[in-house]
Amino acid sequence: MKFLDQVKIYVKAGNGGDGSPSFRREKFIEYGGPDGGDGGKGGSVILKSEQNLNTLIDYRYQQHHKAERGENGMGQNRTGKGGEDLILKVPLGTQVFEEDNKTLIFDFTKPGEEFVAAAGGKGGLGNTRFKSSTNRAPKKFTKGTVGEEFTIWLQLKTIADIGIIGLPNAGKSSLLAAVTNATPKIANYQFTTLNPNLGVATYDDKEVTIADIPGLIEGAHQGVGLGVQFLKHIERCKTILHLIDITGDDIEKAYKQVKNELSRYSPELIKKKELIVLNKIDLVDEEFVKEIVADFSKKINGEILLLSTLDKKSVSMIKAKLISYVS
Repeated sequence: MKFLDQVKIYVKAGNGGDGSPSFRREKFIEYGGPDGGDGGKGGSVILKSEQNLNTLIDYRYQQHHKAERGENGMGQNRTGKGGEDLILKVPLGTQVFEEDNKTLIFDFTKPGEEFVAAAGGKGGLGNTRFKSSTNRAPKKFTKGTVGEEFTIWLQLKTIADIGIIGLPNAGKSSLLAAVTNATPKIANYQFTTLNPNLGVATYDDKEVTIADIPGLIEGAHQGVGLGVQFLKHIERCKTILHLIDITGDDIEKAYKQVKNELSRYSPELIKKKELIVLNKIDLVDEEFVKEIVADFSKKINGEILLLSTLDKKSVSMIKAKLISYVS
């Protein structure tokens, strides 16, 4: 399924049905009278968060959504049928913006939350409503009101306990595939991951949701590479797992480069709890690893974890660590 995290849609609620101007026409009844029923209420357009969705692709090809109109009132004081509400399911973490794509009007942070994007019109009143002691045969009735209509933007920010960040080809997708049941694309070249991938790691009867964020390069906060398009997904992650390839030329530079992009996008991102993982240590000499770790630990403020081949022991170790970080 293709990933889509931003879409513009048009929503139109149903109009209310008109009231009826009906009069009774019954045999053997000398005097008739008004018996017009009210119109039905128009259906509303309701957005509802769904935990099992992770993309807005459903709204890429169908962008106009209209709820049912309420039926008109009828004689014999029959009220028109109300229009069915139109429920649009969106992924958990979706934000709703006005047409300017800047003004936030709702944020889905819990499963099953509902937001009325467009309220249905009220039904009109039948002439029975206007009968009085001084007006026994009113012809007055009212029409239903028009349902609301809006153009809105939906933006998805992935919600996860842990977000894996790092430079391209650091091994983020491989780590996600090893500790969860997710099946991200894995290849030996940069920008293999083009969209955030989600997976759930289980350990000791506990679960943690992990997001693999596409690689960040210099200038990402300005849109370079995949840029700001995916930096926003890190905002919803409770904890950051910063994955660094120890075989790189300068791991300190690699670390600071990613941290710099986070801080320039939002200073709040660098305040998140962080676990630093040096990956691929099995590809370099053991003594060299010790030298790098000793030097690197003096220049940063955070816990460092070493990761080699993703065997069962390493996977269990990293799972236990991740669970402890979010619990």
